[in-house]
Amino acid sequence: MTEADFLSSTRASYNAIALDYDKQYRDELAAQTLERAVFAGFAELVRNAGGGPVADVGSGPGRVTAHLHELGLSAYGIDLSPAMVELARREHPGLRFEEGSMLSLDIADGTLAAVVAWYSTIHVPQERLPDVFAEFHRVLAPGGYALVGFQVGDEQRVYTEAFGHEVSLSFRRWQPDRIAELLAAAGLPVRARTFREPERWEPTPQASLIARKPPLPPAGDQNAGDQNADDQTAGNQTARNQTAEG
Repeated sequence: MTEADFLSSTRASYNAIALDYDKQYRDELAAQTLERAVFAGFAELVRNAGGGPVADVGSGPGRVTAHLHELGLSAYGIDLSPAMVELARREHPGLRFEEGSMLSLDIADGTLAAVVAWYSTIHVPQERLPDVFAEFHRVLAPGGYALVGFQVGDEQRVYTEAFGHEVSLSFRRWQPDRIAELLAAAGLPVRARTFREPERWEPTPQASLIARKPPLPPAGDQNAGDQNADDQTAGNQTARNQTAEG
């Protein structure tokens, strides 16, 4: 599947199911104690690092964006689907939502305090994940955080029907070690992992990773600056190699 096919099919599918998806999952976060704990810890890390804008990439109807805002973060949402963006704006009129792709974010280099991809990388082809994480690294400020949530496994499935609508959606499950490797290769070493067993209605375990772009060294610490530069160069080279090999 080409990039254009992947993006267009995902966009069209979520345009079709936006209202039904929102009804199905509107209250999900309220019942997810462990997920809320992850968000709370993540928000504290971002605030303690000085705060700043936080992009919820693949924000859907905006429930995670709104929760991050309630936790004191300057969060806004980005989604590929115009229908999802319209729905999120209607449900959360005080927050900002815009259309966009995680492969090419309309965000200046080094300007975000954090990026959140909560189950939004599940539609990304494996060979494009290095590009996604490289884009996260580009937009994050030094010391900025990334939070990635996903289903654990090795399977890939293609759905042609959802909520009574015809769709073409590819879902991918990931192993935490593999996601950690790709994040590190992009210059975002993982700082924390969570893993939980599935609830009775879930087919697989769930995981999330918190990664961080290395902060700038203290003024005058030339050795630390050289090490960060070396790590950055190595990470960028690895990401390019994996993209070429993918």
